[in-house]
Amino acid sequence: MRIVFAGTPEFAVPSLAALRDAGHEIAGVITREDAPLGRKRVLTPSPVAVAAEALSIPVLRANRLDETATAWVRELHADLGVIVAYGGLVREPLLSLPKLGWINLHFSELPRWRGAAPVQRALEAGEQRLGVTVFRLVPALDAGDVLARDAREFAEGTPAGDALTELASFGTAALTSAVAALDRDPGAGEAQAGEATYARKLSRDDGRLRLGGGSRSVLAQWAGMTPEPGAYALHEHAPLKVLELRAVPEDSGEARTGASAAGAAEGVGAVSLQDGRAMLALHDGALELVRVQPAGKAAMDGVAWLRGRGGSAVLA
Repeated sequence: MRIVFAGTPEFAVPSLAALRDAGHEIAGVITREDAPLGRKRVLTPSPVAVAAEALSIPVLRANRLDETATAWVRELHADLGVIVAYGGLVREPLLSLPKLGWINLHFSELPRWRGAAPVQRALEAGEQRLGVTVFRLVPALDAGDVLARDAREFAEGTPAGDALTELASFGTAALTSAVAALDRDPGAGEAQAGEATYARKLSRDDGRLRLGGGSRSVLAQWAGMTPEPGAYALHEHAPLKVLELRAVPEDSGEARTGASAAGAAEGVGAVSLQDGRAMLALHDGALELVRVQPAGKAAMDGVAWLRGRGGSAVLA
């Protein structure tokens, strides 16, 4: 099948590679424009642009799927459009240009978590079963007929970045299956069923840890906000990034005792040394601050940061 592909970040690359490996002709790739990265703000091509150019696939860099993108796709005469985390909407007349329309690999079990940040919002809500859905693009948000889906369980506290990386590879089977289904039957697909929920776009404020929510809730929020927009708490009115946060192992009686002591004796938000670890006290126990980054400083182990504060601190 002759395909036009739209995608931008690293976790869209496995889908591009899988389609190519399945024998499909990738007529062209649309990705967002080169963006400034790093301290020196060097203009850097997207991971999808790098992958496409390595495969000698024509690339259009565009931050909007506008008239220019539409004209470019029209010249490709594609059978199908595939979009994976491009970062923009496909509207008419571009939506109807490929013979079979467009399909999207979405990182949730639709209709749950429609929108911009499905994995992050699912993890924030404490969900450990994360899925992928391949569906037909229609004008309504993530509402088209489903062609393929799959799901798997993740360990509690898995950061969103790690989950997305795994789902990016895991989801390629569903994507190639969906394309094969359309090749056999252009009318394939089933309507979505169930209650829809919305995964709104992330903001920096979403990353501020709600320390009053209890250990599982705080760990879930941290997981959903890591690495972007980044989880943090306030220490002496300045943000302290929480780069790695760890639950107390349930099979460790000593660790559970230390966590309970920290939570009961220190008060919510207090950080103290417990058995050589920096333990963040919560109302139902504690979590371990494994790695942190104070404002304006380099990342460091939680214990090193805490010892620099005299062995105790309070987060808000």
